[in-house]
Amino acid sequence: MAAPTGRDPEASRLGIEAWLRQRLEVDVVQVSQLKIPRAGFSNETILGDAQWWDREAVEHRRPFALRIEASSHQLFQNPDAMRQAAVMTALAGHVPVPGVWLTEDDRSLFGAPFFLMDRVDGRIPPDLPSWHAKGWVKELLPEERARLYDNGLAALAALHRVDVGRLRFLEIEGPGSSLERYLAHIERWYRWCAPSIGLGAETIHAAMAYVLSHAPDDRGAQVSWGDARVGNMVFADDLSVAAMLDWEGTLIAPQGVDVGWWLMFEEYLSDAQGLRRLDGVADRLGTIERYQELSGQRLVAVEYYELVACLVFALINSRLVEILLAGGNVEPDVAALIVGRVVDMIVRRLPGRA
Repeated sequence: MAAPTGRDPEASRLGIEAWLRQRLEVDVVQVSQLKIPRAGFSNETILGDAQWWDREAVEHRRPFALRIEASSHQLFQNPDAMRQAAVMTALAGHVPVPGVWLTEDDRSLFGAPFFLMDRVDGRIPPDLPSWHAKGWVKELLPEERARLYDNGLAALAALHRVDVGRLRFLEIEGPGSSLERYLAHIERWYRWCAPSIGLGAETIHAAMAYVLSHAPDDRGAQVSWGDARVGNMVFADDLSVAAMLDWEGTLIAPQGVDVGWWLMFEEYLSDAQGLRRLDGVADRLGTIERYQELSGQRLVAVEYYELVACLVFALINSRLVEILLAGGNVEPDVAALIVGRVVDMIVRRLPGRA
């Protein structure tokens, strides 16, 4: 039976076994507990457990997550699994990331480059349905949720303290400050996405023009996660952050880019859906204040970065909706909601639109 991605699980299992035998230079590899979850659109994931015996007949076991570069559909201009693996390797020991085990740029096995990383035990707050509405986070005590949320913010602050010299390959090429180069990157992405922009097009176009013409004088340059939110974190039983996931959008940019995204996404999962934030979870101002305490840095132009985040999310959702509609995977009214919700968030922030 085919997986939701269309891949055959048995063929995938046999392919991984053969590939691991070659890479590990052993005679026997067994892959079990293989699962191909309904993946997001930025990567495809295969989960499993690998067991093998080395030349001294010593048994080894290693649970893994295999991430395949998107090829049949793309939310981003230049998906690059090898780059993502390099980011995680550079960050290891500085923030909690899964260990990258092996990388493969040969496309013969899965039709795209991929890498193998350690599978980290723990739980992830869900996006769908929002963890503010349902799921294991809602079942926690308020003080436990406060600890979870604070640990997430602390992990983000720790990321922003990482020496950017370790990740110079993340620098966006071009003239100007880190922010100016980041905005040029977003404008290129906006032009690439332009054919996909339908609902709220006028508002999205106006937001792009506004962020380009009203950029603050921010000379910050940190390692910017690109998708900073608790939904990209694995939490251990004690609610500490066991792993930070999804590094395909990582760049060098001001810390406000990540903080604005964090605030935007929290609003998207709660207030924008008519949901009350769970007790124990800091509100917008509380989040800003706590981040500043944890990072030791004063944030500038927070409202501006929230608008930038809304714009980027609108571009992502516009592209996502086009892909889903083309594949018959979503009803038009649901598609309109996916884009419309974030367009409404832009309207509330864009001067002259509210």
